[in-house]
Amino acid sequence: MDIEKDDESSQRESAEELVAVAERLFAAGVMSHSGHANLSARLSGDRFLLTPGFVTGLRADQVAVVGMDGRAVGGPMVSASTEIVNMHGVVYRARPDVGAVLHTHSPAATAFAVAHRPLPCRTETMLRFGQAEEVPVVPWGPRGSEVSVRGIAELLDACPTTSAALLANHGLLVFGADPRQAADLLIAIEESAEAELAARVLGGAVDFPAGALEAVRASMARAAS
Repeated sequence: MDIEKDDESSQRESAEELVAVAERLFAAGVMSHSGHANLSARLSGDRFLLTPGFVTGLRADQVAVVGMDGRAVGGPMVSASTEIVNMHGVVYRARPDVGAVLHTHSPAATAFAVAHRPLPCRTETMLRFGQAEEVPVVPWGPRGSEVSVRGIAELLDACPTTSAALLANHGLLVFGADPRQAADLLIAIEESAEAELAARVLGGAVDFPAGALEAVRASMARAAS
């Protein structure tokens, strides 16, 4: 087997998966008006794929290969992307099980980020897609700065089971085993943020009863059997 060609084929497949995920996020209506986002997928050898900062009409040949040290090692790398490499890298370094990181400015979730308010887990979709706790807030720091990256690292250490974080005054960061799983959770979080805001008109959202997560897991296990 030609290992180099096989590696290139795997990278191409992963890049095309990021393109498909970007299209899905737009179709789901969870993107900001500008289309700003950056999506990444882990590769072997301490590398990951990273999209440019705007993913409207994203193509696989626009996706770069970068190292965990932040250096580009293949493909195009626009200046806006260099600022956020470490925002993705810090998650991969802290969470060996994470295979994809998605960052968006999804409007409802970003409202919570701007308000510095954690997003409670009060919808079943969040439970089902892997966020059975509130989405915590990372203190503000300039995008991609040491302050920002350190804040993300500290939050991941303090909240070892979270699969998402709100970046204060900025946006949303979601991570999962692969890009599609992370996209499922991102959509669930944005829908939940919309529902949380809408519920305030009706007197406010209400917490799940005790044991809700266990009940959902049991239901999913029965359906899968």
